[in-house]
Amino acid sequence: MPTLLAVPNFSEGRDQLLIDRVRGQFAAGAELLDSHSDIVHNRTVLTLAGEPGRLGEALARGAGACTISIDMRRRAGAHPCIGALDVCPVVWLQPGDRDAAREAALAVARALATEGIPVFLYGEMASDEERRERAHFRAGGLARLRARMAAGELHPDLGPDEPHPSAGATLVTARAPLAAFNVVLEGADIELGREIAAKLRESGGGPAGVRALAIDLGDAGIQISTNVHDPVAVPLAALIERIRELGGPGGARPVSGELVGLAPEAALEGYPADVPIAGFDAERHLIERRLSR
Repeated sequence: MPTLLAVPNFSEGRDQLLIDRVRGQFAAGAELLDSHSDIVHNRTVLTLAGEPGRLGEALARGAGACTISIDMRRRAGAHPCIGALDVCPVVWLQPGDRDAAREAALAVARALATEGIPVFLYGEMASDEERRERAHFRAGGLARLRARMAAGELHPDLGPDEPHPSAGATLVTARAPLAAFNVVLEGADIELGREIAAKLRESGGGPAGVRALAIDLGDAGIQISTNVHDPVAVPLAALIERIRELGGPGGARPVSGELVGLAPEAALEGYPADVPIAGFDAERHLIERRLSR
């Protein structure tokens, strides 16, 4: 049986007791490789590993815990989201395991739909090109999603035609490993940060597969939050170099990085020593090394 990963993102990063309770449900039956919570984003990202069947069961249990524990009507945070369990990608590590990952993702989607939560399939599982990007569903947040669904503009792939009253909706896909990577800038305000993020994205002329947004961390500075969809082709060193080029004319420079979850070993090749990654441990945060343990 292949080993798959899953990277559920749920919309709570502040209440430690709640985080522990939800995380425990996801980890029952799957191996918890990493847990990353962020107070400003108000979000927790888990990395789980397991065989397809047991992993799917663990994700269904965790999804149920999110539905019970997280009320989107009271949720606030910097990261855009539309649901208690906001995103649930299943990750294949070998190309031959792609179909198994897709089946596991669909099993989770069906379980969510049964609980009255609309599910939108994105990425390579999207029903059309427009629905590939998460931003297509997140634009304007849950309130805007609710209005679009009520108007008949947007229909889920599975589940009801309106968001769950408290749990909202969930985005589901199957994909290859990516790198979720945040970079803190010195010498930038939020306007410059947004300009840098816009030009860093693939859609703004940046490297292929890069998604980015700027977040104001207050006294901690401006953060460029990215997803690099192919971190082998676009290693994090190339991302840092591009941010230097974009920020330099405005007096901004990258001073630290943060890896959210795990990344392929190739993503860190040639990474510059002058932009340290907070808390990084190669044995814990590189997929190949973590699984070999």
